[in-house]
Amino acid sequence: MADYVYGPGRTHLFVPGPVNIPDPVIRAMNRQNEDYRSPAVPALTKVLLEDVKKIFKTTTGTPFMIPTTGTGAWESALTNTLSPGDRVVSFLIGQFSLLLVDGVSSICALDFRMDEWGVDVALTGSQKALSMPTGMGIVCASPRALEASKTARSVRVFFDWKDYLRFYDMGTYWPYTPSIQLLYGLRTALDLIFEEGLDNVVRRHNRLGTATRLAVEAWGLSNCCQKEEWFSDTVTAAVVPPNIDSAEVVRHAWKRYNLSLGLGLNKVAGKVFRIGHLGNLNELQLLGCLSGVEMVLKDVGYPVKLGSGVAAAAAYLSNSTPLIPSRI
Repeated sequence: MADYVYGPGRTHLFVPGPVNIPDPVIRAMNRQNEDYRSPAVPALTKVLLEDVKKIFKTTTGTPFMIPTTGTGAWESALTNTLSPGDRVVSFLIGQFSLLLVDGVSSICALDFRMDEWGVDVALTGSQKALSMPTGMGIVCASPRALEASKTARSVRVFFDWKDYLRFYDMGTYWPYTPSIQLLYGLRTALDLIFEEGLDNVVRRHNRLGTATRLAVEAWGLSNCCQKEEWFSDTVTAAVVPPNIDSAEVVRHAWKRYNLSLGLGLNKVAGKVFRIGHLGNLNELQLLGCLSGVEMVLKDVGYPVKLGSGVAAAAAYLSNSTPLIPSRI
């Protein structure tokens, strides 16, 4: 079984999440459980709540770090602000309405300004740009959202903000058992982001996204997003020719090169494969992924010129990558 699951060297994880976990975060989480009612965990939590506000760029929002996934974070956002019978407008291209923002694949990767844009609720998940394991949904609610939660009639228990706020006031912070390991991982993940600088993190994601799109173009494939304003700096979906099943591209990448790519979902299943380029990721890691994608495309019968996408991406990155901020 071990030979089937694990290949030699490192796994190349380039799905749109979960993402690669940096070694400092892994080391930070390598610890025993603790009593979350002891003085140490509330002290850690208090500082984390203040620092989490920085990634949302809010001074007035109230964050909730819930032991759940992004889906659970969404349930918390919806049930605390809406009531049965409320009309909700939902856009399928990732824009926001009723000012509830799904930032699962964008917070800590794309420019986001909660206060400036008047966002009421924003949320993200630990396994995306924060570069942590799955298991923590982070919700940030504006004062207006907190006020709405007082009259919202949707049924909620575990995700009820009221319980969290009550324990915030008590100074113990946790109405339910948190993951101690994820809290320490979050502390280190935030430290890495702040050391690089959040604006620098956003610029890095833009470089990696641009480089990936240039590679896709050099391969003769098209981006599933047809308009530049729709381009994502966290994931690129490449459209394959009709004679190629994109699911086979993903399967072959994993089986032969230990490279994990994202499947096409729903209407684009079998038509696109996705390259995730988010989280604690650098230029050379991306170039390794692009090289692997080229070999996969050649293996499945697509007439790609090996090195074409890598060359296009490398040419761009060599002219746009700055010195590492902490090493200047």
